[in-house]
Amino acid sequence: MKLYSTNNKDLRVSFKEAVFNSLPQDRGLYMPEVIPSLDPLFIKNIHQYSLQEIAFTVASALIGDDIPAVDLKKIVEDAINFDAPVKFLDPETAVLELFHGPSYAFKDFGARFMSRVMGYFSKQGDKLLDVLVATSGDTGGAVALGFLGVEGTRVTILYPKGKVSKVQEEQLTTNGQNIRALEVEGTFDDCQALVKQAFNDTELNRELRLTSANSINIARLIPQTFYYFWAYAQLKAQGVDEVVFTVPSGNFGNIGAGLLAYKMGLPVKHFVAGTNVNDTVPRFLASGAYDPKPSVQTLANAMDVGNPSNWVRIQDLFDNDLDKLRNMISSYTYNDEQTKAGMRELFEKYRYVACPHTAIAYLASQAYKEEYPGQYASVFLSTAHPCKFPDGIDADIFEHVVYPEGAKELAGKPKLAEPLQVDYEMFKDYLLKNK
Repeated sequence: MKLYSTNNKDLRVSFKEAVFNSLPQDRGLYMPEVIPSLDPLFIKNIHQYSLQEIAFTVASALIGDDIPAVDLKKIVEDAINFDAPVKFLDPETAVLELFHGPSYAFKDFGARFMSRVMGYFSKQGDKLLDVLVATSGDTGGAVALGFLGVEGTRVTILYPKGKVSKVQEEQLTTNGQNIRALEVEGTFDDCQALVKQAFNDTELNRELRLTSANSINIARLIPQTFYYFWAYAQLKAQGVDEVVFTVPSGNFGNIGAGLLAYKMGLPVKHFVAGTNVNDTVPRFLASGAYDPKPSVQTLANAMDVGNPSNWVRIQDLFDNDLDKLRNMISSYTYNDEQTKAGMRELFEKYRYVACPHTAIAYLASQAYKEEYPGQYASVFLSTAHPCKFPDGIDADIFEHVVYPEGAKELAGKPKLAEPLQVDYEMFKDYLLKNK
């Protein structure tokens, strides 16, 4: 597998180099030189395969011989050891539940796969691998649990103070071992900017072997394609051939993976991006002007992203052609009041308890269906377990949440986090003094 930078299509690096570098030096993002087309016979019979079999087939097509098949199969089976079921709420509306992994969020797919790929490529005796990650909520927990105890790695998680939920913070800050948490006096965009600056710091990179676990890392993006193929397999088993996926979108890695799956041959009618008031992409699709703004805090905190990194990948997939983008992606934006109304509608109509992100996806799916009616399955993605959002869900609905056992065990564990100002030199100093 060879990859280029979105800022330089003449650049070519190996999959291993892209995984460890995370970002090219020119500040673009890595993209596959060739997007493989899966065998149409495989797609036709996809409902006959398991999630792990589908994941292995997709990963093999993308990664090629960079990881031998026998090793890649072990990585997939170890990393993707939980389900992602499609559940129909009515004959036309279904939810794809992506919160059945250890951190109760869709990011378990990417974080677990990536940690095992990095572990595979890291040789004994190599310099310690320092994984830097900025999180607006769920990424940090997934990465922490994905890398916890992985030999030869150390993870530093930056999260915005007061802008993650109690369960999310507990998943970030109660691990110890090789997991460190920094509580930043700022926004997710501030955290992400600090991480990006570190990767572009020549001096720091001489001292530390840095890599990223954010969705900017290609090893995070690849496994997120798996559940789109798996969802289609489940739909096909029920006689459904046409699907519109609606994705709650913040940094746009999730929907980016869906679009990559589409480019590999997954039959998808359309994609819908649901956003909160951080609406840079919806405004771009409407006007053609890309005008990022500082992020605003909302109930759907994992989507509080003012300048989504992965959007450049999506533009690259569609040759930076606005008309092509508009033909395949629609987008709708919702404020907190509307998000609360969406959670209540899901509960009262279907007795389904959803997190704020999931509610936004549901509302966007309904808006698209009203605007473009037809005979297709409308599948919205549920990206996190509602137990992670006690302050964002009305109490009379939240009382119906069934906590996973693991979430109960987090309560009461001591918080292990250090405060950090939005100051790159302070961040750099922390990394160098604690190497």
